[in-house]
Amino acid sequence: MILLIIWQLIAGNNVKIAFYTSYPSEIFLDLLEFAKTGSIWKHIFTTVKEAYLGLLYGTVIGVGLGVLFSQFRIFGKIFVPIISVFQSIPQLTLAPLYILWFGLGLTSKVVLAGLMVFFNVFFSTYNAIKNIDQKLIESATLLGANKTQILWHIVIPSSMPWIMSGVKIGSNVCVVGAIIGEYIGASSGLGWMVTYASSFFQIKRVMACIFILMVIGLIVSWILEQIENYLLRWRNETNLNVKK
Repeated sequence: MILLIIWQLIAGNNVKIAFYTSYPSEIFLDLLEFAKTGSIWKHIFTTVKEAYLGLLYGTVIGVGLGVLFSQFRIFGKIFVPIISVFQSIPQLTLAPLYILWFGLGLTSKVVLAGLMVFFNVFFSTYNAIKNIDQKLIESATLLGANKTQILWHIVIPSSMPWIMSGVKIGSNVCVVGAIIGEYIGASSGLGWMVTYASSFFQIKRVMACIFILMVIGLIVSWILEQIENYLLRWRNETNLNVKK
C-alpha cells in the first residue's frame, strides 16, 4: 500500500514517469472498466488455459520420464544428454517454429508452455531420485520390499520436495511461455492484450494486464503450497514422532 501511495505521488509530479508507468488510481479504474465490458474474462481464460494446460502436461511428462530414466539407467545415459542439449536452446527462439507447426491456436501455446515446464520438472525429478540415500533402499530391500513398493513408498515420497520445487518454478515459466506465444501470434489472451495496448500507448491497460498476471500467479502459488503441504504431510508427522 505504501509503495502504491509513493508511486501515485511520484507519477503525479513527474509527467515522464506518468507516461511510462501511469498512475495506480488510473490503472485501477481501467481495470474496473475492463471488467465491466466483460472482455477481460475472455483474455484471462485464454491465458490461464494455455499456461496451466502446459503446466499439467509438462509436469506429468517431466515426472514420468524423470522416474523412468532414473530407474532404468541405460535410458538415462542415452536421453538425458539429449534433453540437456534441448534445454540449452532458448525457447523464445523456437516459439515461431511452434506457431508455424501447430498454428495460432491453443496447441502452439500449450506446447511452448509445456516444454518450459518439462525441463524444470524433469531435471528436478531425475536428480532427486538419483541422489536418494541408498541406505534407505537397501534397508527396504532387506525387509522384503519389491521394486514397486520401494518406488511408491520410498523413492517418490523422498523426492517429492524437489519435484514440487520444480513444479513451483514451472508454474511461473508456463505463464511466460503462454505470454510469449501470444506475443508472436494470437487473437486473444493477456499477452495479446499487452501487445495491442502497447501499440496504442495504452500504458494503464498494459499495467492492468500485468497486475492480473501477478494476481493469478499468487493464487496458483498458494494452491501449489497447499498441495505440497498435503503431499508432504508425512514430514510433519515424522517430526512430531521424533520430538515425542
